[in-house]
Amino acid sequence: MDTIFALSSGAPPAGIAVIRVTGPEAGSALEALAGKLPQPRKATRARLKGEDGTTLDDGLVLWFPAPGSVTGEDLAEFHLHGGRAVIAAVEASLAKLPGLRKAQAGEFTRRAFANGRIDLAEAEGLADLLSAETEIQRRAAIANAGGALSRKVDGWREQLLRLSAQVEAVLDFEDEDDVSGLSPLFYVELRALERDLGEILDAPSAEPLREGYRVALAGPPNAGKSTLFNALLDNDAAITAEIAGTTRDVLVRPVAIGGVPFSLVDMAGLRDEGSDAIESVGIDRAHTEIARADLVLWLGPEGEGPENCWELDAQCDRPNHVSKAIPDFSISAVTGEGMDRLKRALVDHASGKMPGPGDLALNRRQRSLVREARAALRDAADGGATDPLILAEQLRLARLSFDALTGRSSTEDVLDALFGRFCIGK
Repeated sequence: MDTIFALSSGAPPAGIAVIRVTGPEAGSALEALAGKLPQPRKATRARLKGEDGTTLDDGLVLWFPAPGSVTGEDLAEFHLHGGRAVIAAVEASLAKLPGLRKAQAGEFTRRAFANGRIDLAEAEGLADLLSAETEIQRRAAIANAGGALSRKVDGWREQLLRLSAQVEAVLDFEDEDDVSGLSPLFYVELRALERDLGEILDAPSAEPLREGYRVALAGPPNAGKSTLFNALLDNDAAITAEIAGTTRDVLVRPVAIGGVPFSLVDMAGLRDEGSDAIESVGIDRAHTEIARADLVLWLGPEGEGPENCWELDAQCDRPNHVSKAIPDFSISAVTGEGMDRLKRALVDHASGKMPGPGDLALNRRQRSLVREARAALRDAADGGATDPLILAEQLRLARLSFDALTGRSSTEDVLDALFGRFCIGK
């Protein structure tokens, strides 16, 4: 196995830079640059030197022998002055050592997973933590990175193993065409486990938390969508003009309002026909975005918006403005009238659709696997299985889903997609 290294701190220049090395040659690399191995887990000052004896930097080094490191392998850290030249010199010296190479994105964390230091659910939580931009995202990611979901899955798996053991006992000692050897409590416990999975599936998912609650601004041309879009972003991201059809494509921008993450979507104005082929494509994409959105703010004629949209009486500051009869909000993105009330309502609404502090939040992959496990348990509990072999198979399928949740069984494409989210050096 190669020994890998990478800058694991922020981009230079910085006050301090941390270069991490992990693999079988990590100790040799530390000795080559620092002259000796320090005591394990004790920060030690060292004058780092290149192969020609020239001083690279005067910093701190740490040594973490396997298996007591974050990767489960021998691991060394160089804490340097954070200038670009210092970092480049140390990395160049490491690259010249036999058996060392620069790490790929997520390779440190992938080795931690491969060596059993973390499971797949914890790795997904860590990826979310690295990309967290709001407090609510941070708290949810901390919970999963700390093993909250993994502990829940382990509990489910233990219950399932106990149930499977009862079925195996029937297979070993009873007639194969009769499951009467199973106590009524078996089915009570089976249904309780199935209901537990159902409650998790009914809870808010992780996507609105990770990607932002998706709010689409829709209506005909010149309804004030782009002006409202810019006002909510507090940024002139969209071009605004009196010319109909100015917005041709979909604009998506992340923003935090009141600590809640949103994805705001501006789009082409809706009308029967576009002025040209490009606008027509934009209108088609707008319809797609409306269907995809978690919430639509409708700036068009009253009653013509999609189901469950919020009716906005926009541009209420304009002379000769004709107000809607029963709008949800009357606003002017130009003067700010009604904007604070709209923002508070968005925050309250989106917060109710997101996991609360301490709640488990499943992503799409996890939700799909829990759904598969629940279906298998439901077939076992409600299908009235009379063959213990079929019952055992249904429990085995549920167990496979649980194993995939935490990475006991995983395909390479799943791992590649996950660890590709990490930066170099993590």
